[in-house]
Amino acid sequence: MWGAVNGRMQYVAALDIACYQTDVNKRLRPAAFMDLAQEMAYQAAETMGFGYGALLREGKAWVLSRMHFEFIKAPYWGDRVSMATWHKGPSGPFFIREFSMDSQEGEPLVRATSSWIAIDTLNRRMAKPAEVELMVPSSTVCPIHSIEEHAPKVMMPRGVEPEKMGEHRVNYTDVDLLGHTNNARYMVWAMDCVPFEVLSTRKVADVRINFSHETTAGQGVAISRYVQDGVYYVEGMVEGRNAFTARIELR
Repeated sequence: MWGAVNGRMQYVAALDIACYQTDVNKRLRPAAFMDLAQEMAYQAAETMGFGYGALLREGKAWVLSRMHFEFIKAPYWGDRVSMATWHKGPSGPFFIREFSMDSQEGEPLVRATSSWIAIDTLNRRMAKPAEVELMVPSSTVCPIHSIEEHAPKVMMPRGVEPEKMGEHRVNYTDVDLLGHTNNARYMVWAMDCVPFEVLSTRKVADVRINFSHETTAGQGVAISRYVQDGVYYVEGMVEGRNAFTARIELR
């Protein structure tokens, strides 16, 4: 449903956290949050007239480029939560979309910001932002911050030797309706680079992830990690190019 905030529009939904979205501690997993955010982003954009269908008719599609989210207090299996999304319009090459997740009592649980680009579905290259901007009414922009700064660039720390974690072969369960690896699957791969015993006793506090190059079925993604002051950096490379980089901070 829609709700007006400061004269602007947010897309709001009541959700129940399902068992398959949680970890061994019954807390919402980072990749599950990204799945929820992705669906809400598509639904909200579709309702406002610049969603998947509208862009596809112009030979374009939305692609997530960067995301930053903070688990203030992770929801648990069975919790009913309120999740909202709104967009802040264009910023340079990106279109900025925010998310929030709160308890039924209004307690903040998760805060997130994301940066999207539109690609040409034929040549798989970034479309000119000006072409897409015409499809996004300025009247739908909501200037409220969920996280004040836009999602940052994430890089493996300089001058380090990352540990090789193996290669993941992109397969059926990784690929989405655009024919490339879904953004949340990269988060699954990244989280699997954090030892189970660590995640069993500590909580995910802050996640930042960048997507640099798409991967498709059959490709092998070489994954490596580096740990610095308790922060896990995970990088995926395909055919010598960076596919994604994630930064996972625990508490």
